[in-house]
Amino acid sequence: MSDIQAQISVLRQTTDPAVAEAIAHLIAKGEDHELNRVNVLDFAKHKGFDEERVISGFLHAARLGLFELTWNVLCPGCGGVLDAHATLKSLRSDDYQCGLCACGYEASVDEQVEVAFTVSPRVRRIAAHDPHTLPIWDYYKQIFWSSGIDFNKESFDELSQEVVLDALELPAGEKAVLSLNLPKEFIIVFEPVTHSAQFIDVQGEPTKDRQHLSLMYNKVHAPVGNMTLRPGPLRLSLDNQAGVRALPSVFIAAEALHHLIGKRKPFLTAKRVLSNQTFRDIYKADNLNLDQRLKITSLTFLFTDLKGSTALYERVGDLAAFDLVRAHFHALLDIIASERGAVVKTIGDAVMATFVRPEHALAAGLRMRAAMKTLNDERGKEDLVVKIGIHEGPCLAVMLNERQDYFGQTVNIAARVQSLSTSQEIHLTQPVIASPEVTGILERASIKPIQKEAALRGIADKMVVYEIP
Repeated sequence: MSDIQAQISVLRQTTDPAVAEAIAHLIAKGEDHELNRVNVLDFAKHKGFDEERVISGFLHAARLGLFELTWNVLCPGCGGVLDAHATLKSLRSDDYQCGLCACGYEASVDEQVEVAFTVSPRVRRIAAHDPHTLPIWDYYKQIFWSSGIDFNKESFDELSQEVVLDALELPAGEKAVLSLNLPKEFIIVFEPVTHSAQFIDVQGEPTKDRQHLSLMYNKVHAPVGNMTLRPGPLRLSLDNQAGVRALPSVFIAAEALHHLIGKRKPFLTAKRVLSNQTFRDIYKADNLNLDQRLKITSLTFLFTDLKGSTALYERVGDLAAFDLVRAHFHALLDIIASERGAVVKTIGDAVMATFVRPEHALAAGLRMRAAMKTLNDERGKEDLVVKIGIHEGPCLAVMLNERQDYFGQTVNIAARVQSLSTSQEIHLTQPVIASPEVTGILERASIKPIQKEAALRGIADKMVVYEIP
């Protein structure tokens, strides 16, 4: 058995068999471009699989060495990949610049960091492993633009003819000249390898005199240039001193270009991966540096605590209590994973978990409450009472005690909200209850939230909270 066959055999044992089989078929039969920066959400959609199972499958495949996992920083404007990192530890704190959009962005793990999977060159060699050999438009589609851009081959070819005045492959150290006839439009001379751009506002009366522009590409990330020219002939001189092949392209920045890159499809975000149980289990501390602080705009936290656990130990004895608490943890952790959440840590008899969406946290909370009722009914007692609190808001992803954790006031509030429960009720905050999906869950379950004000320890002002009886 070859090493690759052995890896696939292990994959079949560690993840959903149908997903493992689909990944194995992709490796063996997929076209080159299908194995580069795989968009796992798109893969799940086309295969009819559950997204979480596919995410788990590709994470296991990456850990086994079948795929390489990359964290790609995206431009929110054009969807271009501004930088690709093998680990979140490489994510910079300064702004990432997009030449095509002439904007700088701080990398937000909410929507600007894409997680994609490329087949390992040791498993199968594909064209994208040698990106500087790709034809120019394949480079744009496979390397510059992210897996979230929804390219249709026919529409891409048709629209590229509308928006591209000229383009060429310019080997390292060589020069070239393009002769163009500038229309009265806004023109962008963009080079995707060095991310260099020159903006040309073509306006005024047409001219028959040849205009001149010289551009040089090197390893220095120069600011975007701006200039005004008149409609008419242009001699564009290009000099490639970047040390690698350059792909200067002259775009018309009109509606057709916006249409070309405007069709988007969902992609796997870093925020979702950080709140994925499989990722936390198999990658553990191998994701952030000790001094990193990644800003997350919005994340939902669920805290639980087992009410009266000390009295439980006294009442039923250590051995019986330990088995009960273990059964309670097993039920809670299974529910969290199945509702697209991840356990950050357990503290005594308490659980801290994260969810990308508040409705998933509420669904988990309601299922937890039902699971405790089932466990109690089986024993004919009311020993297991879980207090639950849910809050949503901004936070920082950090490393604490050699594991990825979260820090900030949102975390503090979520923990305090949980402490308001005295029985099996769940407490939610305003950001959670404001979610239409949360409202839908409550309405379908015929649950009417009870609004009240509460003073939370360590929080200066009283907060409006909602009790789910």
